[in-house]
Amino acid sequence: MMKIGNRQSAISNSLFKRAQRLIPGGVNSPVRAFKSVGGNPVYMERGGGEYLFDVDENKYIDFCGSWGPLILGHARHEVVEAVKKAAKDGMSFGACNQREVEMAELLNGCVPYLEMMRMVSSGTEAVMTALRLARGFTGRNKILKFDGCYHGHADYLLVSAGSGLLTGGISSSAGVLPSAAADILVAHYNDTSAVKKIFEKHGKEIAAVIVEPVAGNMGLVKPEAGFLETLRELSAGYASLLIFDEVITGFRLAPTTYGNIRGITPDLTTLGKIVGGGMPIGVVGGKAEIMKKLAPLGAVYQAGTLSGNPVALAAGIETLKILKKENPYPRLAKFAKKIADAVNSKSEKKSQKVHCVNEGGMFTIFFTDKKPLRNSDDIKCCDTAKFAEFFRKMLKKGYYLPPSQFETAFISAAHTEKSIEKFSKNF
Repeated sequence: MMKIGNRQSAISNSLFKRAQRLIPGGVNSPVRAFKSVGGNPVYMERGGGEYLFDVDENKYIDFCGSWGPLILGHARHEVVEAVKKAAKDGMSFGACNQREVEMAELLNGCVPYLEMMRMVSSGTEAVMTALRLARGFTGRNKILKFDGCYHGHADYLLVSAGSGLLTGGISSSAGVLPSAAADILVAHYNDTSAVKKIFEKHGKEIAAVIVEPVAGNMGLVKPEAGFLETLRELSAGYASLLIFDEVITGFRLAPTTYGNIRGITPDLTTLGKIVGGGMPIGVVGGKAEIMKKLAPLGAVYQAGTLSGNPVALAAGIETLKILKKENPYPRLAKFAKKIADAVNSKSEKKSQKVHCVNEGGMFTIFFTDKKPLRNSDDIKCCDTAKFAEFFRKMLKKGYYLPPSQFETAFISAAHTEKSIEKFSKNF
C-alpha cells in the first residue's frame, strides 16, 4: 500500500548507488541530485493525476510537474491514449507527418503572431535556433540576456544563467570557450536603466535581446511595470530582435503565450514543456520574414532527426485542445494564491524570513525577508539551508517540490482543493 509521510528509501538509495557508477553524479540532469537540499534523490516509478509514486511505495502530491510540462497532471487519460495511438502507427518517420501541420495551425490560432514556426526536440534547441536565426537575419553578433534567466545549455547561454547553475553555485560552465561568451551582454532582470545604457553603447551590434518574460529559473520573479515594454521599444529602435523565451510561460497562464496576454509582440518566441504534453518538444516561431531565413528557404541552417516527432506532437496537440476546452487557469491561479496567502500570513504572524510569490498557477517560497525580489542579486540573499530543511520536511510529509530554492513550483489541473488546503496548513 502506498504511503504518504514516514518515507522509506532503501530501493531509491540502492538505485542511486548503482547509477553513480555509470552516470555522472548518478543523474541525467544536475538539479535532480538533491545536492542543494541534502540526501539522495527519489526514484519515481509512476504518476497519476496530482500524485507521484516512488520505487519504495511512497506517495507524493507533486508540485514539480516534471518542471512544468504536466499542466494537466500525470498520465491524463486522453493524452495517454493519443500517445498510444500515435506510437502504434510508428514512433518516428524522419519525414513529414500530418500532426506537424495540425500543431502549427493550432499554435497559430492561439498565438497569431506566430506567423511561421519550426518544431524541434527541446527548449534548448529552440533557443539555439532562435539566436542563430536572429544573428543570420540581422547580420549582427551580440546577444543581450539577463542575469539569472536560463535559456538552455548552449555554450554562449551559460553566462550568468539561472536554474541548475544557481543551484550548484556555478557562475558559468567549464568547457565554454571565451570566444563563445565574448558576444554575450548581460544586464540585471528588471533593470531598464542598464538596458538603455547597453543599447546606447552596443545597439548597432546587438542581434537580439532574449528574456524570460516571467523569470522562472531563479525562482518566480515577475517583470516590473514597463520592463518588457522597454525591451520592445529599444530593440525595435535599434533594429534588434526581441525574443521571448516562453518554454515555461507558454500556455501556463492562459491558452496562449505571456506576450499575447500582455499585448507585447516579440519578433521570435520559443516554446516547450506544455506544448509537448510531457513529451520532448521545442518550438521556435515568429514573424514570417524572419522565419523564412531558415533552411530550406534561407541560409540559416537547422535540422533534426526527431523534429516534428509524431508521438510528441500527439501529446502536445491533445494537451492544448484540453486546455482550450476546459480552461483550468482561473482555478490554478486561485490555488497558487491560496498557498501564497497562507505562507505569507504565517510568516508575518511568526516574523519568519520567508514569503511566497505567485503568478497564475506558479509559485515559489523564498526563504528571505527581502521584498520585492527583482533580480538574481536579490535571489542570492535567500537562505538555501532553510529551504533545504523545508524541502526535506515537506518530502517526508508527502509533498514533492522542485529540489532547489531557485526554481518554480507548479500547480496542475489535477490538484484538488483538499490537497491545496492541506499543503497550505502543513507549511
